[in-house]
Amino acid sequence: MKLLLKIWRQDDRNSRGKLVDYPLEDVDADMSFLDMLDMLNERLVKQGERVIEFDSDCREGICGTCGLVINGRPHGPLAATTTCQLHMRTFHDGDTIVIEPYRASPFPIIRDLKVDRSALDRIIQSAAFISTHIGTAPEANAMLIAKDAADAAFDAATCIGCGACVAACKNASAALFTGAKVTHLATLPQGKVEATRRVVEMVAAMDKEGFGSCTNTEACEAICPQEISTDHIARMNWEYNFARLRQLGQGR
Repeated sequence: MKLLLKIWRQDDRNSRGKLVDYPLEDVDADMSFLDMLDMLNERLVKQGERVIEFDSDCREGICGTCGLVINGRPHGPLAATTTCQLHMRTFHDGDTIVIEPYRASPFPIIRDLKVDRSALDRIIQSAAFISTHIGTAPEANAMLIAKDAADAAFDAATCIGCGACVAACKNASAALFTGAKVTHLATLPQGKVEATRRVVEMVAAMDKEGFGSCTNTEACEAICPQEISTDHIARMNWEYNFARLRQLGQGR
């Protein structure tokens, strides 16, 4: 398979970037998209050129590291698929593929296709934890949880924090990511202790990082590789409003 890759090259966040053409031949249709980029980098190394930098880790669609914008769509053309799960058989001989980094001001470019997504980590660090006693693991049946609550929490917890929702949103909103993290803990009894503090502080952290507001276009849900529902945004908004009313009632 012959392809023409148009890849964004940028030395650092302060440099001007541009798309650079890379013709590539002998691409195996069974290669993953990242394997194809590895193949190109091997060629660049042999030619004495700087390799194309991109993020990857597990390459199993679990870690959320491998976010790229492929032909204008985060993670590429397939639904419920991360970049590392995308295979070259999705494309055709002679195709032109445009590969860019995530575009969002809270995700500054580090180099080429690598962006700094630590803003998402800081949202989690702000309040996404629970109070619990340390020591040995508790008995599994010590706290009974209804199946519907457990299922809802699990669905929210499947968010891998890849940031595709931010890249897909015209406002660069992190509402789906934050909503999933809030819902995950708010649904479980273990998360009730910090519930008021958690949602208020996480929403404040999200705003502080410069993410935009949600305007309900649902592009985030359409692009999410884990198919996280925008219902979690509604749950976050409910939790936030309830928490603020409770704080006002307590004079805080």
